[in-house]
This record gives sequence, structure tokens and C-alpha cells, in this order.
Amino acid sequence: MGCSELVTLAGPARPRIGKELGELSIINDGAMLVRDGRIELVGARSALEPRIGAEYEVVDAGGRVVLPGFVDAHTHPVFAGTRADEYEQRAGGATYQEIASAGGGIRSTVRKTRAASEDDLFAAAQRYSEWFLRTGTTAIEAKSGYGLTLEDELKILRTIRRLNESDPLTFVPTFLGAHEIPDEYQGRPAGYVEALVHEMLPRVAEERLAEYCDVFCEPGIFDLDATRKILSQARSLGFGLRIHADQLSQSGGAQLAAELRAATADHLERADSPAIRALAEAGVQPVLLPGSVYTLGTNRYPAARAMNDAGLAVVLATDFNPGSSPTPSMPMILSLASTQMKMTPAEAITAATINAAYTLRRGSELGSFEPGKRADFAIHDCADYREVAYFFGIEHAQAVFTGGRLAFKR
Repeated sequence: MGCSELVTLAGPARPRIGKELGELSIINDGAMLVRDGRIELVGARSALEPRIGAEYEVVDAGGRVVLPGFVDAHTHPVFAGTRADEYEQRAGGATYQEIASAGGGIRSTVRKTRAASEDDLFAAAQRYSEWFLRTGTTAIEAKSGYGLTLEDELKILRTIRRLNESDPLTFVPTFLGAHEIPDEYQGRPAGYVEALVHEMLPRVAEERLAEYCDVFCEPGIFDLDATRKILSQARSLGFGLRIHADQLSQSGGAQLAAELRAATADHLERADSPAIRALAEAGVQPVLLPGSVYTLGTNRYPAARAMNDAGLAVVLATDFNPGSSPTPSMPMILSLASTQMKMTPAEAITAATINAAYTLRRGSELGSFEPGKRADFAIHDCADYREVAYFFGIEHAQAVFTGGRLAFKR
């Protein structure tokens, strides 16, 4: 209790579109009752206060804003090393593509990750897990993709499972073996696609290590035919589908996501009007990643306004990774969404909570304050929800709760 604004995001049991994206269902001086990690009641403090018995522990927000925990629907949190050297190279004028073609980029992280033990990866990822919590995020989609051999991809996915069993942060695992063509398959990408389809995907399915399969669909990496082949096999094995689409070029990835009725099409910096229409007709959710545009020093941000106008249920995510978006901060992403993509702060919050939860099949569990949902929330040191994006570069979260339990306190 004691919330200046309890930002409930209560509403229809589906992703929000159009004007709904800006409707936060705020309760001024609001309160929640939580029992056994679940939300029991939500309402005005004056209405709920008489119902507080001796069995309840009272958490006073101190006149601050209380938001549902952010749901980060696109991250790459398990890797070894950094790419600070490439960050410096880009500052000197090198492009992402130039660095990758010289053996850097994703393949650089792959080499370091292959050399690391599972314990090494677990320790590094635990550090990043706390970073997410510090900014008010309570659930993330977690991709593999820095192993690119069967055993190394399994190592990463097992690390994600181990994190899910031990950390307060919720991890939703995605297999991204189709992240790049590894060094040993350079010049023969079809051979790697065969390994993905006939060896890696069946094993990941057998061990139930991932809920989704993702592909970096881009000419010169995994083209449309290769992407369709990988994702068709993934669907036959029971995986949900996600696609890195139209990031570096207008490659047709968004249309393929629509054709396959994928859960999401991610990035979409190059998606044009026909691509946006196709996604809308197929009900694919766009996951927009302004942090990667910012980090790579380009100015081609996704057309969030056009997507919202087309009726798409827009999602925002960090794309946390060691190369193109080394930030776990959803408040920073909200700020970029407002300043660079002209989303209102309310629209950005919806995109980073309830809409994101629906891309992970967690819409009935996460992303809003409604009875029966998991009590994942953050108390932000603000009096007005708009300040979360407005005061950028600041960790606003004073306390973060997952399943009704304190997970982080400043």
C-alpha cells in the first residue's frame, strides 16, 4: 500500500492494440493483497485497508509508483566474455557487418563461450540476472545461440534451466542455434542447416530444454529457405516460433513470420508497409529493440507508430547481448521508445509488460495486477509513472518482488 500510482494494466485477456496500448488502469493511492505469491485483491487503499489482517505483512511503497515487473521478451543472457573491443572499433567507424566479416561479432562470442564451463556461464549469468532485477524486470525470454554445436547449445540451455531453478528471475528458454554460421561451417551453410534440423532440434526437444525456436533470418546468414526449413522442423517438434527479421536488410523475414504465423517477429528496423500489413493480418507480435539501434550507432528505428496504427500488439525488449545491445535496462528502452520511436510512456509500459507476457504464453500469469496472477512487481522511486522513462539512465527500482517475495532491495 502507499502507492502514489498503482499501475495495474488491468484489461482484456489478450495483448493490447491501438488506443488500448495507452490505457494503464492506474489506481491512485492503490493497494494489493497478496497471498501465497498470488494477487488476491486490487483496489483503492481505503477499500482494502480494512481487510488487512494480522496474517499479512504490510509493504509500504512510501508514495512511490508500483509497476508490474517488466517482461523482457528478447534477451541473450548466457555468454562468456565481452565485446568491448568491438564497441571501440565501431566508435572508430567500423560497421557491425565489417567486424562480423572479419571473424568478430557473434562468432567471437561463440569461441569464448565454447571455451567456458557450464559453471562459468552460470556464474556470469547470475550477475546479469541481478542486473535485470535492479531495473525492475522480473521475467525474461532467454536465448541460446553462442554455442553453435550440439553440446555447446545444450550447455547454454542447461544453464538457463539451472538459472530458472535457482534465481528469482523467471527465464523462458528459446533455442537459437540458428544465430550465425559457425567457423567450421563457413562456406557450407547448408551443412549447418542440416545439423540444426536433424541433430540439434530433435535433441533439444527430447530434453525439453526450450519452449521456442528462433532464427536470425538475414541474407548471408540464414536466408528465407533455410529459415523456413528450420522453423518448420521446430514447429513439428512442438516449439513456438520466433524470428529475427528485417534487422539489417529488407529480406522478407517479416512476411515469412506472417506466413508461418510465428509468435513474434523481432527487430523489424527495415520492415516496410507491406510487411507490417502482413504481420497484422497474421496476428504476429512485433518485438522492437531500440537498444540495438542505439548501440550500433544507426538511426533506423522500427516504425512503432505505423505498427500500432495497423493494429499490431507492439512489444519492447532490451535485446541484452554482449555485442549489439549490452543493456538489461528496460527503463532505458522505454526512454528510447519515447524519444526515438514516438511511443508515449504509457504505450511503452504496456509494450514492456502485458504485451510482452503474451508473446511468452504468460499473459494469464504476468504483466498486470489482476486477481490470480503471480505477484511480480517493482516499487519505483517516482511519483508519476512517466518519470520511469523521463529520468533516463537511472535505476528507479527501490524494491522488486517476485512471487510476492522480496528479490531485490536498494
